[in-house]
Amino acid sequence: MALKSFIEVHPDSHFPIQNLPYGVFKPEPQSPARPGVAIGDYVLDLSEIAKAGLFTGPLLKDSDCFLQPALNKFLAMGRPAWKEARATLQKLLSSSEPTLRDNANLRLKALVPMNKVEMVLPMVIGDYTDFFASMHHAKNCGTIFRGPQNPISPNWFHLPIAYHGRASSIVISGTDIIRPRGQGHPTGDSPPYFGPSQKLDFELEMAAIVGPGNELGKPINVNEAADHIFGLVLMNDWSARDIQAWEYVPLGPFLGKSFGTTVSPWIVTLDALEPFAVDAPEQNPKPLPYLAEKISKNYDISLEVQIKPAGQNDSCVVTRSNFKNLYWTLTQQLAHHTINGCNLRPGDLFGTGTISGPEQDSLGCLLELTWNGQKPLLLNGTTRKFLEDGDEVIFAGCCKGDGYNVGFGTCTGKILPAP
Repeated sequence: MALKSFIEVHPDSHFPIQNLPYGVFKPEPQSPARPGVAIGDYVLDLSEIAKAGLFTGPLLKDSDCFLQPALNKFLAMGRPAWKEARATLQKLLSSSEPTLRDNANLRLKALVPMNKVEMVLPMVIGDYTDFFASMHHAKNCGTIFRGPQNPISPNWFHLPIAYHGRASSIVISGTDIIRPRGQGHPTGDSPPYFGPSQKLDFELEMAAIVGPGNELGKPINVNEAADHIFGLVLMNDWSARDIQAWEYVPLGPFLGKSFGTTVSPWIVTLDALEPFAVDAPEQNPKPLPYLAEKISKNYDISLEVQIKPAGQNDSCVVTRSNFKNLYWTLTQQLAHHTINGCNLRPGDLFGTGTISGPEQDSLGCLLELTWNGQKPLLLNGTTRKFLEDGDEVIFAGCCKGDGYNVGFGTCTGKILPAP
């Protein structure tokens, strides 16, 4: 019999008892932030569960990790503690367990309606790295900027390419994004353009949250890398294509990326995603030994992007992609990140890069969908080459189980005019 909660969970909900994603929230605007898990239309306040002494396992019973304003301390405890917490919470929330179900006072304190809370960033992000792990995205970008002869650089098939991003401008879903200003390519003999970006774009990504991490100088083995990945969130790595195109040679993205990156509030754990694991694509040429995995897997996560044009009430679906389209796996990304001895720390974030599929409607950004503005999209009677002020972008992600979903909720942001 399928696991069932005593809390009513709609069949379409992203947050059944099989999921239990982690976030950090404020029940009231002036309240201190505290960790919680999503269950149906409620947030279970883990600080209340901890204060009630209901984490009784050996790793968590004396821990104050759920009395913190961020998840970093819990992330640092590693997979055994994560599994213990998941088992405890699934039992507490199950329909057959009376401890929370029949304690009206505790239920009142610990179960907060989701529509009443304010979600905040779930962890302190010390460092942020963005990968470039989708072959379809790499090929399309290369074709647009360099032509179809050799669209993908030879090194791309040997290592997961990445750059170091800006952690300070990562924001929680629902935060407005101000259109960035910067330089663009000069026209003819004139000086470079300077002003608001004219090619503002979204990028459909997911991001992994690092768990224990590693000491400086001690790489993580690719076959042990999953023990250092707590879970995933949706991520929109907003991009100013004109600023990026002018600046990125020779050192890569800078102002074209660092003005804002949006993440969804709920971290779906690898344990919750395990039933949706699928084989990763075959890699040719075979990766070097330090990237060769005994089991190479992705996850079957359906992803969708909608744009709500400025001044309109209805949004349009512009992309349907899937996490399984990635060429380089999360574990390969993490192992490569540390192979030079770089130390990862609890709460660090690494993005997958834009997740594009092979079909036209599975492309993960406007750069690809409009072929750099040459083929405008039709949205509710209006057209878009790139994002305009007032446009709202909505990401959603979900795994379809047998009679239940394991979902991520949404990741949203609206574009405000440049100052």
